[in-house]
Amino acid sequence: MGDLPESPMILLSFVNTELRDCYHSLDAFCKNHGADRKTVEDKLRSIDYRYDARLNRFC
Repeated sequence: MGDLPESPMILLSFVNTELRDCYHSLDAFCKNHGADRKTVEDKLRSIDYRYDARLNRFC
């Protein structure tokens, strides 16, 4: 996943912070970080977090 953290819990914190501070969508985040959206979602789904587009965060 490029420069993204491997640990799901650290990834969750990193992604949610980036979404809050820098990006209007998960797609924009993934594009900028060169990450595959499905891979990010699958990794966070493994710890029971889902992306909520309305809130623009994983919860």
